[in-house]
Amino acid sequence: MHLSARHYLLLPILALTLPSCMLGGPEFMVIGLVLLLLFGGTKLPQLMRGMGSGIHEFKKGLKEGEEDEEDDDKKSLPDKEA
Repeated sequence: MHLSARHYLLLPILALTLPSCMLGGPEFMVIGLVLLLLFGGTKLPQLMRGMGSGIHEFKKGLKEGEEDEEDDDKKSLPDKEA
């Protein structure tokens, strides 16, 4: 198989994007170990708790935004009287 110069230029991009799609158990274990080494055993639960509350607030904001849009749609429709 012969690769052209263009293919050789795309190989580093492939090497960076492909592994991000294929994370499995061992990869998550390595990431967890690195996080444990960086933040320590006492800071890691606080960090995860902060991330969880941030995600919760984000989802809450999305729901409120959808409810506001539905209310605006209902207000903009004229009432039909029989």
